[in-house]
Amino acid sequence: MNVLIIAGHPRRDSFSHALADAFEAGAREAGVAVERIDLTDGRFDPNVTMPSPARQHFEDDIVRGQALIRWADHIVFVYPTWWGTMPALLKGFLDRTLTPGFAFADREEGGWDKLLEGRTAQIVTTMDTPRWVYRWIYGAPGHRAMARATLGFCGIGPVRVASYGPIKDSTATERSAWLADARALGRALERGVLTRAERLGRQVSPWLKAIRFQF
Repeated sequence: MNVLIIAGHPRRDSFSHALADAFEAGAREAGVAVERIDLTDGRFDPNVTMPSPARQHFEDDIVRGQALIRWADHIVFVYPTWWGTMPALLKGFLDRTLTPGFAFADREEGGWDKLLEGRTAQIVTTMDTPRWVYRWIYGAPGHRAMARATLGFCGIGPVRVASYGPIKDSTATERSAWLADARALGRALERGVLTRAERLGRQVSPWLKAIRFQF
């Protein structure tokens, strides 16, 4: 398994980076191939300034980002939940890398092709909002947008979510437990990502598509 970790916090000394380190350590213990992108070190324009992002100049970090996404079987996004969703830095990276012709392709007859199918993803995120409030009162808007409207649109799935918090005023004991959990998530990759039902679904899906095409 090829695993790409994308650390999306703009500050390197953040707890998000500590979680990314913990997950990476666990993944390496699992024996999988690991690559990592720390967006705080990135040198690219996060703004799409052309009518299509595919027509904009691709900086070296964007070229590398697309190459690693193409290489990866499993993509891990580690970032804080700010204002209900992701930091601007990560949003800009996604805007620049998930371009037409790379992540998806429009069809002339309508609809689109999901060009990143076959990949799975893990979200590891921190927040100050109590998790039950974020899920049941706000409806987990950032998780839903990332999993469905962004990654799902490109064919990446399933998308697992692990959230930790509230971070503000958390104790050293709590943070230590969260880091241990993130490391365990990485180590669990030695067993694979998909459940038995999900593996079966992937096997059956091409047959179902073929049947729909015939009728």
